[in-house]
Amino acid sequence: MNEGSAAVIAGVRELLPVLRERAQETEDRRALSAETVKSLTETGFFRLLQPVRFGGLEAEPVTFLEAVRLIAAACGSTGWVASVMGVHNWQLALFPDQAQQEVWAQDPATRMSSSYAPTGKVSAVDGGYRLSGRWSFSSGCDHATWVLLGGIVPPAASGAPADFCTFLVPATDYRIDDVWNTIGLRGSGSNDIVIEDAFVPSYRALSFNDTAKCVCPGQQVNPGPLYRIPYGSLFPYAITTPILGMATGAYDAHVEYTRGRVRASYVGVKAAEDPFAQVRVARAASDLDSAWLALATNMRELMEYTTAGAKIPMPLRLRTRRDQVRGTEQAISAVDLLFENSGGRAIAVGTPIQRFWRDAHAGRVHAINDPERALSMYGRGEFGLPLADAML
Repeated sequence: MNEGSAAVIAGVRELLPVLRERAQETEDRRALSAETVKSLTETGFFRLLQPVRFGGLEAEPVTFLEAVRLIAAACGSTGWVASVMGVHNWQLALFPDQAQQEVWAQDPATRMSSSYAPTGKVSAVDGGYRLSGRWSFSSGCDHATWVLLGGIVPPAASGAPADFCTFLVPATDYRIDDVWNTIGLRGSGSNDIVIEDAFVPSYRALSFNDTAKCVCPGQQVNPGPLYRIPYGSLFPYAITTPILGMATGAYDAHVEYTRGRVRASYVGVKAAEDPFAQVRVARAASDLDSAWLALATNMRELMEYTTAGAKIPMPLRLRTRRDQVRGTEQAISAVDLLFENSGGRAIAVGTPIQRFWRDAHAGRVHAINDPERALSMYGRGEFGLPLADAML
């Protein structure tokens, strides 16, 4: 870890008590506060995956993920928003340079939200595309001035395959519909993006076919190894890691609470002396440790290949996705075990354990956490069957 990255991690650690103190307030307001976003910005967090030529750090992805894990262990919603908005700086670096200049030339601190499910309408026109419709779950959109939207481009000719693209749209072309009222990740402000009719020039579109092949226009101006990692490897980790962080926050809260808890059903017996409680906390800790070690190991190995200028082997890409969905499963298993072992007082409104439990389960339902899809891909690869998925 270089000096700049280490400084970001140190700044994030200093911020954690404040984020922990604001967690209930964040949930109550259903969005991050401007103060929280400002504080995250001041640590340099959003610069971690940003190109050096725009003042970024082009840090090792593991550094970014470690920062996310720390933040989410203090406040689940803050960790979720930080992760998805932070990884957008990496994705924008894959777009043509003209798109990058439009967003960052005047203000490198400009932020983007996203909504990738292709629920809106896309039409190909001269020079680009026209978009209209509604896109949901755009986390942190109140703190962004651009949005990345997923859309399916109809085939140009009969029988030709459709293309799935990410479209970059400025806030002047959309409105935010405040519909976010959920039982988990309540503070993420994941509202809807609505577009009546907007023109998106072709340079503000990025094909998933290109990202799957790791050959994107932005690599011409951002040639560093960070930008040669598959989208299907890095983006899913930006979803699983905050869930791991939430489960870690639940673990910390559970351990602290249990040390002083006396079980009502066993007069005078401390909960910490219950051997079954000890076994459960050991299982939860093992799940969280093994999940994080797998993610970190895979990401470091990916960077070794890209740094060497070598092609990333398909078994590694498959293992990366396998361990991502398994990491989410392990985090949910751990947080469930901890919640069940915390006793009736843990369900009170305002307690950290129930908030982390709800937040982790809310993150689990993100489409990228579909275990059967990723595990089936891994199995197909092991059996030598053909593979065709943009999220590899």
